[in-house]
Amino acid sequence: MITVHFYEKPGCINNTRQKKRLTDAGCLLVIYDILQQPWAKDKARLRSFFADLPVAQWFNYSAPAIKNGDLIPERLSEAEAIERMVADPLLIRRPLLEVNGQRRAGFDPQQIGLWLGLPLAEAGADLESCPQLERRDAADGRG
Repeated sequence: MITVHFYEKPGCINNTRQKKRLTDAGCLLVIYDILQQPWAKDKARLRSFFADLPVAQWFNYSAPAIKNGDLIPERLSEAEAIERMVADPLLIRRPLLEVNGQRRAGFDPQQIGLWLGLPLAEAGADLESCPQLERRDAADGRG
């Protein structure tokens, strides 16, 4: 059985779907509230979840600061990105995952499945975009 340390935003619909996908595949989950982690005390640990991803892919594009244009991730250095995430954990791409000391950010089912050696992929499954925001944007004429 694979133990996955899963950093989530409590109540997030997609994090709930992601956790179900992992538990259905036989994983044991240890759940953490991403918003309550002491990231300021260990910025290097937060940075380690993003590995070699470009800085722009470290972010949760559903975060209010990004949605309303106050923050443009593509314009930030690594250090600036981490500082912004420490100040506002809603900016962190979710979930953060750790298995046997290896870390990842985000939930692309195909990539996570390959990483864990589990069948997690499903055709057309988007487990990262916020369905609540998509519904709200459609109702506002933006989606």
